[in-house]
Amino acid sequence: MSLPMDIRLPPEFLKKLQMESPQPCKPLSRMSRRASLSDIGFGKLETYVKLGKLGEGTYATVFKGRSKLTENLVALKEIRLEHEEGAPCTAIREVSLLKNLKHANIVTLHDIIHTDRCLTLVFEYLDSDLKQYLDNCGNLMSMHNVKIFMFQLLRGLSYCHKRKILHRDLKPQNLLINEKGELKLADFGLARAKSVPTKTYSNEVVTLWYRPPDVLLGSTEYSTPIDMWGVGCILYEMATGRPMFPGSTVKEELHLVFRLMGTYDTKKRISAEASLTHTYFLSLGENIHSLPDTSSVFSLKEVQLQKDPGHRSSVFQPPGRGKNRRQSIF
Repeated sequence: MSLPMDIRLPPEFLKKLQMESPQPCKPLSRMSRRASLSDIGFGKLETYVKLGKLGEGTYATVFKGRSKLTENLVALKEIRLEHEEGAPCTAIREVSLLKNLKHANIVTLHDIIHTDRCLTLVFEYLDSDLKQYLDNCGNLMSMHNVKIFMFQLLRGLSYCHKRKILHRDLKPQNLLINEKGELKLADFGLARAKSVPTKTYSNEVVTLWYRPPDVLLGSTEYSTPIDMWGVGCILYEMATGRPMFPGSTVKEELHLVFRLMGTYDTKKRISAEASLTHTYFLSLGENIHSLPDTSSVFSLKEVQLQKDPGHRSSVFQPPGRGKNRRQSIF
């Protein structure tokens, strides 16, 4: 994990540094680094103020919070360690993945707080998600905006796939969006769970709409095409305003898929990396392909969102406009 750029160091910690005056060229040992981070306030519950509950599920509760170190909003994901359904395994997986992923289109894990009963993951806070965005624009998006969101999704996914990491649960609710229009992949916690959970953090029934037929049929030989099926379903939904395969059961879902697609060859699905250079994205310009991993696509002047045709109270607000934005659950 990297320290936030706008971190506010406690005065007592600064005094301690001045007293110790370590040699600037001497590298910190891992133990010393951990002690230093603890002095600042990392790894401590008291560093964060809870502002309200965002959602609750079987083994975790998500709160909106604020960091006393930066005064920024954060999302606090509290995972109960004593639960019988193996929460520690999914939590450890999420931590191990996210602490090594540094990308503008992947949610940032700021801090980890471990107690006997609870593991709290501190994430950057994003105002909304793609499902809420679609709801707020009446499921009628600008096709230009569809293209920008799709590029960001593929950009984050390509970064993961190059590192042999699969998401395995792509859906609009797991694609977080902030007020700038930046889209970020979130919720890697259940990525390798063999059994599909029945409830989300908001106690909604888990949707099957974005799961590939090979997974629905019980395949456990996962590879990158599993994520690309979800990408295609999400692209269709953004473009048309309706889900592509809205099945309510596994049987119905498979029926809808096979009726439209026939039997599907997973090897023919395009990769995330190849998708980024598709002619579909030519209008976004050449510079978008040379951005550093941690730079937003909106750092380019030529990349800007438009007002959606179905705009009601759109999640996206140009800088300086609007304060009342919906909260995200992941």
